[in-house]
Amino acid sequence: MTALATTRVTGRLSWTGRRLLLGSAQTAAVVVFVFALTEALPGDAAVALAGDQPDSERIARIRAALDLDRPAAERFLDWAAGLVRGDLGTSLVSGRPVAGLLGDGLGPTALLAGVTLAVLLPLSAGLGVLCARREGGPLDRTLSALTLAVHSVPEFALGVLLAGLFGLWLGWLPPTAVGADPLTEPAVLVLPILVLVSRPVCTISRLVRAGMIDAMASPYVAQALRYGIGGARVRWAHALPNALAPAAQQVARTCDWLLGGVIVVEALFVVPGLGTVLVDAVAARDLPVVQGMAVVFGTVTVLVNLGADALTRALAPRAAAAA
Repeated sequence: MTALATTRVTGRLSWTGRRLLLGSAQTAAVVVFVFALTEALPGDAAVALAGDQPDSERIARIRAALDLDRPAAERFLDWAAGLVRGDLGTSLVSGRPVAGLLGDGLGPTALLAGVTLAVLLPLSAGLGVLCARREGGPLDRTLSALTLAVHSVPEFALGVLLAGLFGLWLGWLPPTAVGADPLTEPAVLVLPILVLVSRPVCTISRLVRAGMIDAMASPYVAQALRYGIGGARVRWAHALPNALAPAAQQVARTCDWLLGGVIVVEALFVVPGLGTVLVDAVAARDLPVVQGMAVVFGTVTVLVNLGADALTRALAPRAAAAA
């Protein structure tokens, strides 16, 4: 191995180590932050579990049974130690492990988020390249105006509009997923996916468009064209990877948005996923479930951003190193 190759491998390992260390620190901060926020919530879980007309003795027994009478610092240390072992705690309401409750709702949520990303990424790249090829033309201006208009509509408002139009008025699609299994009746996911794709496709396609315009005007593309390389190959094999580098960071932020957006859309279309679990836990003040879900979402956010940084470095190493 040459000295240059050794230096590159060492630099890559050093960068990876720094990013993993930063990700670990961010995850630890998420754990502390989640526990502090849930402790600061008003109300008392023991009171909520005691019924409509609780007496002080019953509340005291519930607090003792659930270890709610222990100091917050001790409960945090026990909870954090359980997280290290993969134990997210136990639901105060059902007595089931939190991991099991999250696992029940994970399937529909993962399916919804996964299909959304599978539709979003190629659609955004295709629209961005198409607009870049027609820069300043009628198609480019029309798509720019359309994406701006769609991006300005909140997802819950767009969801109500689509459900009313295609679900109730035209009757083409199910307006909600009540009583349906998304795995066996995928039609119930069409409207939620349209809502989830609508806003991020506007942002990501615009970033791809801007990146493609810059890349196509760069010297290396001009040199490739002078060598006789076909225009399509130059666009897709040489210009597009560099155009995707800034879009990768936006995709990571979109994944963060999806974590919250999926919950809103699930509540709107009554999809039996993690959104339903979270809404029920908040209503019952089931803090272990809320804490466990927040930690899982926070950890996923950290991992997604680490992956986006790695992808950006692979697509455009010079730009990533400069950043």
